[in-house]
Amino acid sequence: MLRFLTAGESHGPALTAILEGMPAGLPLTAADLASDLARRQISYGAGGRMKIEQDSARILGGVMAGQTTGAPIALWIENRDFAKWREREIDPMTTPRPGHADLTGAVKYGYRDLRLALERASARETAARVAVGAICKALLGQFGVRIGSYVTAIGGVAVDPARLAALSYDARFELAEGSDLRCPDPEAAEAMRQRVWQTMQAKDTVGGLFEVIALGLPPGLGSHVHWDRRLSGRLLGAVGSIHAIKGVEIGPAFENAEKWGTEVHDEIFLAEGNWEVPGETERSRRLVRRTNRAGGLEGGITTGEPLVLRVAMKPISTTLNPLRSVDLASGQPNATAYERSDFNAVPRAGVVAEAMVAFVLADALLEKLGGDSLAEMQPRFAALRQARLEDLPMDNTPWRFGIE
Repeated sequence: MLRFLTAGESHGPALTAILEGMPAGLPLTAADLASDLARRQISYGAGGRMKIEQDSARILGGVMAGQTTGAPIALWIENRDFAKWREREIDPMTTPRPGHADLTGAVKYGYRDLRLALERASARETAARVAVGAICKALLGQFGVRIGSYVTAIGGVAVDPARLAALSYDARFELAEGSDLRCPDPEAAEAMRQRVWQTMQAKDTVGGLFEVIALGLPPGLGSHVHWDRRLSGRLLGAVGSIHAIKGVEIGPAFENAEKWGTEVHDEIFLAEGNWEVPGETERSRRLVRRTNRAGGLEGGITTGEPLVLRVAMKPISTTLNPLRSVDLASGQPNATAYERSDFNAVPRAGVVAEAMVAFVLADALLEKLGGDSLAEMQPRFAALRQARLEDLPMDNTPWRFGIE
């Protein structure tokens, strides 16, 4: 239902994006994109580029009089750093940096200068993704869905799981926004800060872990009937596509892998009472879970519980300390040359991951509801089947496949 493309180079004049499939009637202005673009730039240990850019997105098409029209939405994000490169004679780049797309890009496309790979492979591209994701968040917000993220570990320094568990998701989001490491635990954040400072002194880089949470999702998004419609696969692929992301799990997936099945699966209980949900009465009987070890997905379909993604980011590949490589022009061993980069990008990556999760979830919601306008979607959302006995009538009679 939704698709987007980005274009542009790291040091070119601008990044652009086109988002297709957004329904008509969604209130939208450039200000709705500004917050997440600013959040993407904040991180203790960020490189000098973030002091140059002041990202804002211009909406060039698909929005009129403050509302989406149903047409493709075109976005433009200026690269202020381009002014320094416009008339510059660019030195050849012939020594590939380990961990980057320099060598693999040259093998793939036959580049005769490695900067051609660097310019497009740069994480600068994620600014365009965040702008697209902000639009998707605006759509999801119309249906009570909200997405946030927070850092849980940097360079082996981690939040105490017990302290984290004591905080609601909303509290985690709020505390993270008050930290330039986007960590909801001030004590852990200070230890992380020391770790990043040590990394900077060592002229190295550091990775870490963060979580992305989606709250307010209805049950029934996604599908189990086709591999490419399983929401689990779509989310893993979308988040895994972000630069330097090397691992994504749904809920405590790797921890679950070490347990018995009876310790892992979220048992189902029947609860009765007034749920203060529109359309429900005191006699409503709802199927509930007391745990969420599945991370909000079963069979590739949302359960209605919080969607929990845990993400591992490797240290950024560009280091002040050179790494060993080979000069492709001379064929001789050579050390890498430093290109301006971050020491720590984990907090910023969480914001990018929010954007990719928002895109996948907005697409799944449109797939479920259909409709070309927000006005068409809203009554369909209100009528969605819930995990209530009254919504799940069973025939309770024998049957046959009837296939000959």
